[in-house]
Amino acid sequence: MGNVSFVTAFGEDRDMKKRLDALGLESFPMATGGKGIHVVVPLKPHYEWPDVKAFAEALARSVAADEPDRFLAVASKAKRQGKIFIDYLRNGRGATAIAPFSTRARKGAPIAWPVSWSELGKLENAHPVAVGTALAALKRRRKDPWAGYFDVDQVLPLKKLRGGR
Repeated sequence: MGNVSFVTAFGEDRDMKKRLDALGLESFPMATGGKGIHVVVPLKPHYEWPDVKAFAEALARSVAADEPDRFLAVASKAKRQGKIFIDYLRNGRGATAIAPFSTRARKGAPIAWPVSWSELGKLENAHPVAVGTALAALKRRRKDPWAGYFDVDQVLPLKKLRGGR
């Protein structure tokens, strides 16, 4: 199973979900343990790395073009002033992304925490669980927020992104 993922600012993740839903793609959110939210889209292994990265970039640029006062798809920190960077760059071969349940090298040792879309709306920040609170948080869980992740059978909707051409 492969995937395409996006990192967006905490609180702005619903916009990405709406876009992915409109393309017919099921997605799963994860609090990164840092500042953002990873939106992960499981895919059948159908495309090569360049195709996945091109799709991710096109979608990020589409979001930025539709709402240029809020979003941008340029990595330059100087250009981010007051805008939210839709990070698609983690989709290239050799790029890294935080894995679910990984500890971050930050004060308090926050953990990258998979959540459901409904649970995400209840979080106060993108680092809700740390090493010291993880066991208790797991015990409170009633169900797996990513249940069905490995059952998702989808490919990139390249025709929909190009406007059906």
